[in-house]
Amino acid sequence: MNHAQWEQLLAVLEGQSVDPLPIGFIVDSPWLPPWAGMSTLDYYASERLWLEANLKAIRAFPDVWFLPGFWSEYGMCTEPSAFGARCVWHENELPFADKTIRSDGGLVSAADLEQVAQPNPRTDGLLPLVLKRLVHAQPAIQAEGHAIRFAVARGPLNIASFLMGATELMVALKLEPAACHKLLTTITAFLVDWLQVQKQEIGTIDGILVLDDLMGFLGDEDFREFAFPYLKQCFGAVDATVRFFHNDANGSVCAPHLAAAGVNLFNFAFQHSLGDMRRLLGPEVTMLGNIPPRDVLALGTPQDVRQAARAALAGLSDKRRLVFSCGGGIPPGVSTENLRAFIDAARE
Repeated sequence: MNHAQWEQLLAVLEGQSVDPLPIGFIVDSPWLPPWAGMSTLDYYASERLWLEANLKAIRAFPDVWFLPGFWSEYGMCTEPSAFGARCVWHENELPFADKTIRSDGGLVSAADLEQVAQPNPRTDGLLPLVLKRLVHAQPAIQAEGHAIRFAVARGPLNIASFLMGATELMVALKLEPAACHKLLTTITAFLVDWLQVQKQEIGTIDGILVLDDLMGFLGDEDFREFAFPYLKQCFGAVDATVRFFHNDANGSVCAPHLAAAGVNLFNFAFQHSLGDMRRLLGPEVTMLGNIPPRDVLALGTPQDVRQAARAALAGLSDKRRLVFSCGGGIPPGVSTENLRAFIDAARE
């Protein structure tokens, strides 16, 4: 984000009216490489191509806030790689992180959960490469008038699900709660360290983005026990003005607790209307949403996008603390034409 966009975002978070209506999208490797005309593997492997793709996006859509902006990541492999996950790469598909905690008939042992060691983000897995990419690209990003604004991490439950499997995690929360707490404590301590390292290396960072869809699989009691305390620790890792949480699974359970966890910006699933989500969040948290990302923004026509955008805004009388977007990150296949249709509808 450039300085003007960042100042506008801060104004939105404070509840000020910003005209025109702000537009922001989470953008990363599912969408950027094919849209920019390169393979996914080339995007990961080349600092030059990664930078070119990000620059192409901000130049094509100068009025859009791309969040977190210049996201240095290796798909879902980034954090699991630090725990020793085998990463499987494909030319035009997202990489896959293999499990490190094996199960027997869908069950994992307490001993295996408790033995997971805390990685060092400065030395382990792909994390040092993420940092170096940001450091190397920082002069070119600043020359474009932008800055690296966010420290980014997948959330504790998200990482746990990659280490052991989503189903296995949900079962373990019920059968081995004490061992799960030990695992989540280890993962969260690592995440706090990882967010702090990013802030230390990149002085322009004043935001945190944590992404954790697995929290949307929990009921209220389990969210309070297994998600809330660890999420709060992540958002307290560094002193950050913007505290951005993404969960595009069911957001109705986590939403009422996000302000208490330190969150002030929330990207949620398109199944929740803007009006319903405002009631769940309360007045303090800014919304980032909300039209269907795949079925409309990617697969629809420009007219479909315009109609969905108008419908999403129609039921919301107060558009303060809103950044207009889709319900999740931009998925593969979203065309320039559809993004422009979205922008046009938001500007009407």
